[in-house]
Parts: sequence; structure tokens; C-alpha cells
Amino acid sequence: MDALALGRPAAQDLLQIGGLPLHPLIVHAVLVLTPLTVLALVLGAVWPAARRRLGVVTPLGALAVLVLVPITEAAGRSLAERFGAVPAIETHRSFGEQLLPWAIALFVVALAQWAWYRWGDAPVRRRSRAAARWIGAGLAVASVAVGVGTMWLLVLIGESGARAVWGGIAG
Repeated sequence: MDALALGRPAAQDLLQIGGLPLHPLIVHAVLVLTPLTVLALVLGAVWPAARRRLGVVTPLGALAVLVLVPITEAAGRSLAERFGAVPAIETHRSFGEQLLPWAIALFVVALAQWAWYRWGDAPVRRRSRAAARWIGAGLAVASVAVGVGTMWLLVLIGESGARAVWGGIAG
């Protein structure tokens, strides 16, 4: 055995836990955390009491999603390499590769919403109630748009992934 091979783990070994591929394990964290973050974002946009209670939790959840998505994608690519060019896997992969921009948008909107209501709303409201309302409405629209888009793509990813795994068995 080569000494270099002993000192440097293969990339695919880094994308495993206990000999199991990382993708099907970590994907569940994304599938749970993303909808919860979207729900917190939308609730925070339309319900002030929820926004106050959630506080910094919403942008932190969005940050966790933003960190997990590229890891999940890399683990998925590693797993897909083992199977080769299977059409169902390629469909799943093409949907999955579209999630990162939505995760970035989710984080940006969650951070903007939290920062606005934490530091921006009160000073602007003292000068112009109308301006504060417009900014709040804009954040609400952005929250709903990002939430709906993210969830729609997540459903497409999950459905195509389930077909890739179970299509031959259940179909």
C-alpha cells in the first residue's frame, strides 16, 4: 500500500458515515429544517408575536440550511457516481443542484427580516409610518415568494429522489 494513500482519505470516504453514504442520511436534516425555517420566515412576516418569539432563530435556521445544502449536494454527487448515468438519478440531481440559490435567498430574506424588525423598523416608523409599512410589506412578499419557491423545489427534489430510489421497486 502506498504511504500517500494511507495519509489522505479518498473524497468518497469523507462523504460517508460508518460506511454508509452521507447523502441519504443528511438529506433528512435538509428535509426537516428547510420547511421549519420557511414556516418561521412566513409566520414572522405576517404575525408580529411569532416574529418576536422566534427572533434570531429564523436566520440561524436559514444559515443551517445554507450550510447543509452544498454538503448534501456534494454527498449526492458522490453517491450518483457509484450508479453512473441513470435517468432518474440525473433528474433528481438536476433539481437538487437548483436548491442552493433558493437557500441563499432564504438566508438573505430571513436575515433582512430579522435585522429590519430588530433595528430598522422603529427608527423609520418614527419618521414615516408609510415607509415602514411599505418595507414591511416588501419583506412579507419576499418571505412568501422565497418560501413558496423553496418549498416547491424541495417537493420536486424529494419526489424525484423517491422515484430514483423506489421507482423500480414500487413501480
